[in-house]
Amino acid sequence: MPILFSVLFCAFTIYVSKAQDFASQDNPSAVPPPEAENCNGIFLSYTFVSRTKEYPHLKNATAQPWAFKSTAAILNAGMNVLKNWKMFIGFQNQEILVSASNAVLVGGDEFPAPVGNGTYLAGYPQTDLETSINTAGDLTKIQAQIELSGTQFGIRPPGYPMPKTIKLVNHGFRCPAPIRRAMHMCCAIDPKLEAKNLTTKYFPRQKGDLSISYDVIQAYQTNYLAQVTIENNNPLGRLDNWNLTWEWMRGEFIYTMRGAYTRKKDATDCIYGAAAQYYNDLDFSKVMSCEKSPIIGDLPQDRKTDQEIGNLPHCCRNGSLLPTIMNASDAISVFQMQVYKISPDLNRTALYPPQKWRILGELNPHYKCGQPLRVDDTEFPDPSGLQAVSTAVASWQIVCNITKPKNRESQCCASYSAYYYDSIIPCNTCACGCGSSEKCSKNVPALLLPPEALLVPFLNRTEKAVHWARLKKQHIPTPLPCGDNCGVSVNWHIATNYRTGWTARITLFNWKEVSFKDWFVAVELKKAGPGFQNAYSFNGTLLEEVNNTIFMTGKPGLDYLMGETNGTHPETDPKIPGKQQSVISFTKKKKHLRGIDIVKGDGFPSRLLFNGEECTLPTNLPTADGRQYPADLVLIICLTLMCILLTK
Repeated sequence: MPILFSVLFCAFTIYVSKAQDFASQDNPSAVPPPEAENCNGIFLSYTFVSRTKEYPHLKNATAQPWAFKSTAAILNAGMNVLKNWKMFIGFQNQEILVSASNAVLVGGDEFPAPVGNGTYLAGYPQTDLETSINTAGDLTKIQAQIELSGTQFGIRPPGYPMPKTIKLVNHGFRCPAPIRRAMHMCCAIDPKLEAKNLTTKYFPRQKGDLSISYDVIQAYQTNYLAQVTIENNNPLGRLDNWNLTWEWMRGEFIYTMRGAYTRKKDATDCIYGAAAQYYNDLDFSKVMSCEKSPIIGDLPQDRKTDQEIGNLPHCCRNGSLLPTIMNASDAISVFQMQVYKISPDLNRTALYPPQKWRILGELNPHYKCGQPLRVDDTEFPDPSGLQAVSTAVASWQIVCNITKPKNRESQCCASYSAYYYDSIIPCNTCACGCGSSEKCSKNVPALLLPPEALLVPFLNRTEKAVHWARLKKQHIPTPLPCGDNCGVSVNWHIATNYRTGWTARITLFNWKEVSFKDWFVAVELKKAGPGFQNAYSFNGTLLEEVNNTIFMTGKPGLDYLMGETNGTHPETDPKIPGKQQSVISFTKKKKHLRGIDIVKGDGFPSRLLFNGEECTLPTNLPTADGRQYPADLVLIICLTLMCILLTK
């Protein structure tokens, strides 16, 4: 009997041990590594799991694609809550990231995303990491694990393709170099910044070129009312006919909207998706949008007082978002929407903003948006009119900044001319991109032009350009250079240059069919800008704090840059661009302006922007070795005409 009892006890012990081992292997990566035991800050780690060869199978090892899996982890082992955690992974093997659990790409990029130069990850839906003290050591609340999968290139087995580095991006921490083999580090609070404790419950609001506020102003069990506010903070930034998009991450859909609308109204994704399972009695024919990534546009001005879909402050301007220097009230756009949720978020406090925000304009700079940051609740004036404020239920901020992607082509260009140079230096070849290059060359510099050719579309300039090249005994390449393909071009002309001052003439050409209302042009003159005196046909302001930039807009009645129109005889005449022009005067009398040299380049822009879009500048400047004039040609013509009139 004792022998039988011993056998049964041993069998039971083995069974229990196996059950415990099986449970621990169900999620082995959930347990922090032993190295985290000695960390009293934020512990980061990156573990390479596996990789397999992908198709195609190549002989060139450096070009061979491999499917890889890895795990990144971030653990709060400190005494303070880590808010809105961000982590950098310094990939270095031309990686393409296909998926990342429990995190989103900070730039809002879509998967698959090229991350060969490294990438920033932010937590979602767990944006904050609690402390072990506040959660009794609950790993699910103090730790985030990111399962990564993607493709990488090169490095033959048995090499382990690890990233260059990992680091914590959050402000106020000091991180050592990571230990390379297992790649882990412990980031401690920087003593120099430790005293700067946040006085707000959430993150303080950030500064950026464009700020978007996502405020939940009413919350119910199954839905909530959100207000989206877009603010332009850049003095040279702008949006026209803006289109805003994001990605719902938890099955939400837009039921109604005021102040804006979705470009596509389609309830298909709701009817055939999870939403129909929870809302059996809901009339989906009235739903505004069930798309996961809706595209939202501003309402036209004639809907501003519409009681049903308009009637909101700062709404309904057809997507126009101006700089504050032009009109502070027109630098803000607002709209509201009723958002429905699905399980497991069917309670008042389960509120999650959409991710992957992007905003685009008609002919405007490129904005790159970060992920939503939870900030202190926005305060609004009380609707009763009393001296009180009401607060949002929850608020998030999305910051967007102007960037210059390498592959993005400009949408406007500049040409140069001068009184001492009888040719026009046109916009660069393919300044705004080129399509097919079968009949033209992308690499050949543009041919110089006679002055009258500026008013002619590129397709009608060929004969004039070739004739002018022959007249000037210039080489005519075969094939001829491609055009600039820009919708807007700007000519900058040095009109006069004398001892105490100089003048320039700026001409705007609109080659698009659409007109630009409330346009602006900004010219940066680093050395000569402080001498700005007047823009005679435009409203001009010198922005000394923005690299001596001259900011110009149309005067009342001239604030439209009309689109391209047909000639008098459309069958034979070329199209005529919309045009605006002004002479600008400068002084040299100021002490720090006496050394400027207008002819050698100080009189030409270092940057030129139209409606916030930076225009491509010519690579060459007019030189004084061309045909020279003793004075401005325009001045000579005016004097000649005056003499003729006086003799009559």
